[in-house]
Amino acid sequence: MQTIKVGVAGLGFIGPAHIEALRRIPGIEVVAVSETSIKAAREKARLLAIEKYFGSFEELLNAGIDCVHICTPNNLHYKMAKAALEAGKHVVCEKPLATTIEEGEELLKLATQKELVHAIHFNIRYYPLIRQMKVLREKGELGEIYSIIGSYLQDWLFYATDYNWRLEPELSGKSKAVADIGSHLMDLLEYISGVKIVEVMADFQTIHPVRKKPLKPIETFSGKILKPEDFKDVPISTEDYASILLRFDNGNKGVVTVSQVDAGRKNRLSLEISGSKQTFAWCSENPNELWIGRRDAANKVLLRDPSLFEKEAASLISFPGGHNEGFPDTSKQMFIEVYNQIRKGTMKGAKFPTFKDGLRELVLCERILESNEKECWVKV
Repeated sequence: MQTIKVGVAGLGFIGPAHIEALRRIPGIEVVAVSETSIKAAREKARLLAIEKYFGSFEELLNAGIDCVHICTPNNLHYKMAKAALEAGKHVVCEKPLATTIEEGEELLKLATQKELVHAIHFNIRYYPLIRQMKVLREKGELGEIYSIIGSYLQDWLFYATDYNWRLEPELSGKSKAVADIGSHLMDLLEYISGVKIVEVMADFQTIHPVRKKPLKPIETFSGKILKPEDFKDVPISTEDYASILLRFDNGNKGVVTVSQVDAGRKNRLSLEISGSKQTFAWCSENPNELWIGRRDAANKVLLRDPSLFEKEAASLISFPGGHNEGFPDTSKQMFIEVYNQIRKGTMKGAKFPTFKDGLRELVLCERILESNEKECWVKV
């Protein structure tokens, strides 16, 4: 098996998560990384035991790699993905694909023209029970989709002193909570149910209209009590919370809520898809369990077990039932499919989320922003 050489740009939280997942797949080697400065790249490369490191993306592309993973702040995704595709590299990009619909359309067109493998990191699709629900729905187990309820709740921005680059529109884009976590939720709802969102009604709230930005790196204050002079007040224009009513192409309805100021909820995505035959309910905090609701029979809980799964869903399971798998395994399973396509040299038959799905997320987010601003229903 020929080794595929990979470069990773951006080494905050998600970049190292990509690297850890890639290292669990035979025939793939992360050979180089890049950061915004050579000093930052050197420090992270040492911790990750990676020999080559660069302070620029251009140098990374010239490091003898076959594929690049873009794990940087959102405002850099378009520029980096375009440069990588033009250099003939396969691309795995964190969401959002870009910060505008036009940029997303350009990247999808370029990737298609270049006949390069392109993926967007909607890794939550790769919990085995997510695919199990999708396959069961395709086999008619849900029946007609009646309604969908979903939420994605976190608390990492609960305090006014919580701060991150995602709060700055010039780095993250015009939306925060919806683009950051709502995008995962809506992608899952369409992926599992097979229905498409055709109209949205959104209502946003900025819980902390002014936040306190640290004047020095957060690490500097580790274990210390912060003083008023250690911060500056920064006005916030993006949402901490959003509720969105949904209309689907089958004529039925749904609702989702996203919040990053929900105390005690560290990273809780939950969904409930109600059909004419039964209901599926799943929560990321208990990812190895699927609740199945019935009207005329006892409800049941399906545990993640390859011997009980549909064949397509069982392919995402590495260990026997009772040996739990979680968040790190989602990226591993997605990357296995991505790199299988790279070895084939084609996108034909790809099951993973592509730039087309990344573009869909951009369209939905823009329409949701428009709905909140106009306070009305907006067609997608």
